[in-house]
Amino acid sequence: MAFELHELREEAADDASDNAPIETPESRTVFLGCIFVILAFFALRLGSAFFIPLFFAIILKFVLQPALRGAEKLHFPRKLAAGMIVLMLLGGVGGIGSMLATPASEWMERIPEGLPQLKDKFRFLSKPVEKTQAVLAQAESMTSSSGQKVQPVMIQGTRLSDRFFTMTQMFVSSALTTVLLLFFLLASGDTFLRRFVETLPTFRNKRQAVDITKQIEGDISVYLGTVTLMNACVGIATGLAMWAFGLGDPILWGTVAFLLNYLPIVGVMLGTGLFVVVGFMEIAEFWRALLPAAAYFCLHTLESSVITPMILAKRLTLNPVLVILSLVFWYWMWGFAGAIMAVPMLAVTKIICDRVEKLKHVGHFLGA
Repeated sequence: MAFELHELREEAADDASDNAPIETPESRTVFLGCIFVILAFFALRLGSAFFIPLFFAIILKFVLQPALRGAEKLHFPRKLAAGMIVLMLLGGVGGIGSMLATPASEWMERIPEGLPQLKDKFRFLSKPVEKTQAVLAQAESMTSSSGQKVQPVMIQGTRLSDRFFTMTQMFVSSALTTVLLLFFLLASGDTFLRRFVETLPTFRNKRQAVDITKQIEGDISVYLGTVTLMNACVGIATGLAMWAFGLGDPILWGTVAFLLNYLPIVGVMLGTGLFVVVGFMEIAEFWRALLPAAAYFCLHTLESSVITPMILAKRLTLNPVLVILSLVFWYWMWGFAGAIMAVPMLAVTKIICDRVEKLKHVGHFLGA
């Protein structure tokens, strides 16, 4: 009898061990990887004041790396070449900013004055809006009790001037940090790559790390250089079109179009809305006032849908849905700066996944 009970206990233990979930090294690695990604995003959100300038500096390093190598071929010392490139970048940005400061401030003052004029031109849209407001007010009066009075609530917040001063201070601090990091990244050259390769265990890992780094540098520099060139073409064409339509300040509008073109989807929406407002402020005739916005939209569509994809098709292709999701996610993480860096960071992720054997299916998913 005791022998039979012992056999039954052994069979029950075997059944329990068979039905228990099997924990494999791969499942443990996936679980730890998910935890690491969540913690990494949490750290990026909290440390945005440090990571935003760092990522901007890395992206600018990819763009300016060909210029640095060209200066080295002319026998300039690396640190001197890095300093010259950074000073030229600062001089160009400062010169454009000082040139656009006066017309931009004049337009900012004119926009509030032109709002009544816009209201008059769009008066035909006010009737359905007024009817909708009347229906909503009637429904609210029917649902609200007659004996209760609504007490007004005063919400106090920071003044607009204080918020503008705070934002300007943060922008200047981030810009100075970016410039400082950019100089040291350019001056250091491949020092970080050499140190990282030295820590890898096998020659195969060392070679793979070097290949991935070179491909990232080449593809991202070509991608960002091409995008910058195309955005400059869109800016020049937009400035000429605005001058032809009689808006004035073509350099201002060309620069606005150049900067907004770095934002996929959102940039063209903001630009089209801006040129609609400016067109109605400057042009009296209704349909002619829509021509500046229509011209900008057509130029942007031609560049983003035809020309740039044809140039970059062999170098780098990304899933457009994932581009939009990346844009939304990084805007939520870091605001406007994150939206600018969303596409380059997604492109770097795809390049790394394409070159790592275990992540090739992820790279295929990220591609167009």
